[in-house]
Amino acid sequence: MSALNLPKGPQTNLWLQTFKWVTSPLEYLETCTKSYGDIFTLRLGPTFTPRIFVSNPQAIQQIFTTDPKYLDSGTAAGLDLPLLGQNSLLGLEGKPHQRQRKLLTPPLHGERMLAYGELIRDITEQVTNQWQDGKPFSVLSSMQAISFRVILKAVFGLEDGPRYQKLEELLIAILNPKRPVVRAIMFLFPFLRQDFGPRSSWGNFLLMRQQIDEIIYAEIQERRSQPDSSKTDILSLMMAARDEAGEPMTDVELRDELLTLLVAGHETTASSLAWAFYWIHSLPQVREKLLQELDSLGEIPDANAVLRSPYLNAVCSETLRLYPVAAFGLSRLVKAPLEIAGYNLEPGTVVIPCIYLTHHREDLYPNSKQFQPERFLERQFTPYEYLPFGGGNRRCIGMAFALFEMKLVLANVLSSWQLERADSNQVLPIRKGLIFGLSDGVQMRVTGKRSQNQPIRQTTAV
Repeated sequence: MSALNLPKGPQTNLWLQTFKWVTSPLEYLETCTKSYGDIFTLRLGPTFTPRIFVSNPQAIQQIFTTDPKYLDSGTAAGLDLPLLGQNSLLGLEGKPHQRQRKLLTPPLHGERMLAYGELIRDITEQVTNQWQDGKPFSVLSSMQAISFRVILKAVFGLEDGPRYQKLEELLIAILNPKRPVVRAIMFLFPFLRQDFGPRSSWGNFLLMRQQIDEIIYAEIQERRSQPDSSKTDILSLMMAARDEAGEPMTDVELRDELLTLLVAGHETTASSLAWAFYWIHSLPQVREKLLQELDSLGEIPDANAVLRSPYLNAVCSETLRLYPVAAFGLSRLVKAPLEIAGYNLEPGTVVIPCIYLTHHREDLYPNSKQFQPERFLERQFTPYEYLPFGGGNRRCIGMAFALFEMKLVLANVLSSWQLERADSNQVLPIRKGLIFGLSDGVQMRVTGKRSQNQPIRQTTAV
């Protein structure tokens, strides 16, 4: 395919493009969109396949609504998933993807999802009750503890004990590498994955992955040998699920999907919550308006009232807009000649909806670098203008659960504790492997308990 058929992009050395992409991706994307517009091409190593980054809402609509037979994601689109496995929902395409998505969706929506509300409240209280008046603590660490315990107990239904503690220890270590840029480089360049023993970066990764697998398969076998129909955790629901042919998920499929849910549902939610607390306590007017709304719900507001709270929803939406944990949607591979936004794309081209750049379009979000929840009270954005969870057939199936957890944690903490920032450090987004986190743990301190110190009461209907 002639380069003339592609949107314009940098003409610099391909390895230099790759270096900028790895080390300062958001700044590089912003530079490119200023120079080349809302659709541009990068060629990134190691294959230097043309990758078209798109932040034009009309073009994103085309991407999300095109039949997967012509444009789809998965391992064929370059998604390399050394931790999650070949049966991960993220890597599948076609009918296998449709099958797994249908099996995984029910536990994460509706009344089944609401059943985890009490679990979220209890875990939030357990973690926050460890805070000490006047003593600085990392909000990010606290949110990681909450989100990890929620997802581990909701997904696995594990009781506290050696297996739970070991799995927690391993997953935290593998999801929070000491050198995230090195991990990102190894994920991008498979030829660098050399096992030089457990002290080497990749060797250590492989050892931890093996230990995680041993625990997960032991839990699956125990469940199969001792079935319990009263369990409502996601693993139990997945094991009981049957596809249209009446077939259950295999052990390998269960393992890969469990890890997918854990990875997708842990660090992402924790980072989003930490960002929310950062902005709420950096902008007094936002905090006061939010507390007034939460207090107006009464002494014992139920989960439905919290979920319907408009300003809380706006705060969460603006948090996910400003610095989305996933800065870009899943890559799509062009499978047949296709026209998008006037460009005739040949098979083999990779198209990437750029969430970060779309969320910073000044025509959609004036003063886009400012935190302004009111945007979401004044206007309703389309799924092609606001897309923190991706879109189309690849929209995150955990979206409803993530928003549910985010709102309940914020409501419980803000209703219970008076907090303030313990420093004035500016926090910025940084690459953490394939997702984006915070440059700082967001140091805060407790200044007292709020008078309306009531838990969020559980409900059973949306």
